[in-house]
Amino acid sequence: MGDPLMTSPTPQEASSMGRSQFLQEPNWSNALLQVGIGTSSPSVSQQIADVQRLVEKSGVKYVMHSAGTTLEGSWDAVFAVIGQAHTMLHNEGIVRIQTDIRVGSRTDKVQRMEDKVAVVEKLLGKS
Repeated sequence: MGDPLMTSPTPQEASSMGRSQFLQEPNWSNALLQVGIGTSSPSVSQQIADVQRLVEKSGVKYVMHSAGTTLEGSWDAVFAVIGQAHTMLHNEGIVRIQTDIRVGSRTDKVQRMEDKVAVVEKLLGKS
């Protein structure tokens, strides 16, 4: 398989590997946008509020903003919340859901979402 930092396993290698054989995942910062499609209203604010309550109960660090919700945590924890949000909305009768996800990670240092904002605010003279 070569250098595990430089290459991904082939599908065959990945399927034969136990989870413990993979490198530990870095901290992930994930942006999540839930959009209900096919609701009886063009507004999805009620569904967004429902998702926010779910995220808050999950214990995953998050920030809601005008374009979605940024979740921060381990890969498994963040994607568990995304899956739970889908299940919850489907259980509410929404038959089709679209989620846009942007995932970022670093291996050189730990950088939390508030750290990224603080760097730019410092450059703007706001801190």
